[in-house]
Amino acid sequence: MIESTGPAVPSFPGSNRWRSAVVREVTHPSERSVILRLEVPDRVDHLPGQHYVIRLTAPDGYSASRSYSLASIPSDPLVEFYIDRLPDGEVSTYLADIAEVGDVLEVRGPIGGWFVWRADRPAIGVGGGSGVVPLVSMLRQAREDGVDGLLNLAVAARSLADLPYGEELVDADAVIALSRESFRLRPAGRVTDVDLIPLIAAQQDAYVCGSAPFAESASRLLLELGLPGSGIRVERFGPTGT
Repeated sequence: MIESTGPAVPSFPGSNRWRSAVVREVTHPSERSVILRLEVPDRVDHLPGQHYVIRLTAPDGYSASRSYSLASIPSDPLVEFYIDRLPDGEVSTYLADIAEVGDVLEVRGPIGGWFVWRADRPAIGVGGGSGVVPLVSMLRQAREDGVDGLLNLAVAARSLADLPYGEELVDADAVIALSRESFRLRPAGRVTDVDLIPLIAAQQDAYVCGSAPFAESASRLLLELGLPGSGIRVERFGPTGT
């Protein structure tokens, strides 16, 4: 489940319709994750930070759905999702273990109008675990538009192997905080104000995405560093029902 903190925003025209998407690429960056790239016919262009709902329906009619942030950008002919396999996740387990090229999945989106970045003003993104995925979409958009300097990123994971799109984020000079191993000159540990201070700029929006505890901690740090609460956009994720 993805939960955004902010005002309600009307859906994009056509984004509420279910579509049949075809799996075109499947990559397993780790034993418990999968990157799916889907072809969505007649799709609505999304903004970095938005997400889709993927729905699975069994032969007996039982269905389960889950929201996943987009890692791709609008100019990409396919939409891309990074999915962590959760032990009890009905949807994530199927997508990580069973989905293959040629499969057809039901999707709906893009969804969300608050947690989006249009690459037109300075921003800082702070993500934990798979919460870095929408920030990767923002990073890719910044690169395409030639405005890399507008976006600063700080990301966190247990280890570099656990960090989605780790190589891409390293290449982008993101601040990387690993809780179980050191990285370059940074000792192991969680994200702190020391990590964020160099990234703070005036007139800057902030995007925080991760588990509820991570999002709360990162938001508190940003507030303590002087960012106004009205400029901090938060997206939390967790098991359905939390």
